[in-house]
Amino acid sequence: MLRTIISRLGQGFIVVLCLLAITFTAVRLMPGDPFSGEKSHAEHIVQKNKERFQLDKPIPQQFFIYLKALCQGEMGYSATKEQPVAKIIRHSFPASFILGVCGMIIAIGIGIPAGIISALKKNSIIDYGTMIVAMVGISIPAFVIGPLLAGQVATRIPFLKVAGWGDPFDWVLPSLTLGLGTGAYLARITRGGMLEVLNQDYIRTAHAKGLSQATIITKHAIRGGIIPAIAYVGPAFAALITGSFIIETIFQVPGMGQHFVNSTLERDYFLLQGVVILFGTLIVLANLAADIALVFLNPRLRNSNA
Repeated sequence: MLRTIISRLGQGFIVVLCLLAITFTAVRLMPGDPFSGEKSHAEHIVQKNKERFQLDKPIPQQFFIYLKALCQGEMGYSATKEQPVAKIIRHSFPASFILGVCGMIIAIGIGIPAGIISALKKNSIIDYGTMIVAMVGISIPAFVIGPLLAGQVATRIPFLKVAGWGDPFDWVLPSLTLGLGTGAYLARITRGGMLEVLNQDYIRTAHAKGLSQATIITKHAIRGGIIPAIAYVGPAFAALITGSFIIETIFQVPGMGQHFVNSTLERDYFLLQGVVILFGTLIVLANLAADIALVFLNPRLRNSNA
């Protein structure tokens, strides 16, 4: 297990480094810079700012300078926000993290039970109805679900506000918007995993031994049936945190999504790089957590890593 974790961390480090290198180079090859556009200044001021941020040096040299600063815990200074990147991330990341966690709790709470029930009631009205609802949930984008919830739910329940991030009640609607689509995917994935397990020989043997349906499901089927769902949860959780810009915009959540988009549009190199490092690291850690969970759930993986 320890060898697996070290190996995954090593692979993840390489992935984040490659992602950073690609982002670092790509943004600098785009036309313009952080000091052009609407906030452009006189040429000598622009040149002085480039020297200040060391943007006048060749790209490879800039990259190694940035890596050296990163190793010292410095993520650079946002040219457009005029704040340290670490401070911007520290203030905005908690909102995105809370939103992602709440969205994933809703997705798991809806998707996995729905998938299990649908598999147990295969080819019944419950099965068809659940999968139709799941397909609708997958097909409707978040920028449609969000306004619908804001318009239909918030107007009928006074304590649910459509904007802001002051108390836990403000988390409900954006978390629902974020979690419903992922829950729909989880329902379909869990159904497929459960159906595959229920058709295995050891399940038929358990039936032949006279074990009750509840015992077979809880002790033998669920553990193997949710393996595909657990494999999906890891990257999905990272995606919920990193890809919630639309929901954050609709419900005015002060999260990371706004910085990711704005730093790209404004070519705020250091802020964009900081966000990419954070998002890349989250994806690596989420996949690592999913791999560890799969090892515990799947004895064959545990034996292969022994």
